[in-house]
Amino acid sequence: MYSAKVMDHFEHPRNVGEIEDASGVGTVGNAKCGDIMRIYLDIDENQIIKDVKFKTFGCGAAVATSSMATEMVKGKTVQEAMEVTNKAVMEALDGLPPVKVHCSLLAEEAIHAALWDYAQKNGITIEGLQKPKSDIHEGEEDEAEEY
Repeated sequence: MYSAKVMDHFEHPRNVGEIEDASGVGTVGNAKCGDIMRIYLDIDENQIIKDVKFKTFGCGAAVATSSMATEMVKGKTVQEAMEVTNKAVMEALDGLPPVKVHCSLLAEEAIHAALWDYAQKNGITIEGLQKPKSDIHEGEEDEAEEY
């Protein structure tokens, strides 16, 4: 069901923890499944991500996508980090089952939320960055609840 890379990042996650006085912190969740992901970024004066940590409450795929996403942005510029998409995270993990694709979306949104926090704290604009959602389903209509 899961690739060897997903299992490796789940069983041996990279960059777990918190960064005190982080340059940016982003938290996103998925109310439908209960997963919550928080990403901490330490960004230097040249806008390079020197360190990144995460804390995730969720399933194995959520932990694996968090771990892989942190590996993909570490050492990158802020603008390069913007290019890390959920699709790129899934490809780096050799795929996810269809029912777990939302976990990779959480990872992308958590990175964007942390970058947004960094931009707000520093009074800067990051090209292509929009205000993040706190829940990946925010703005979607739940058809089952419409009357």
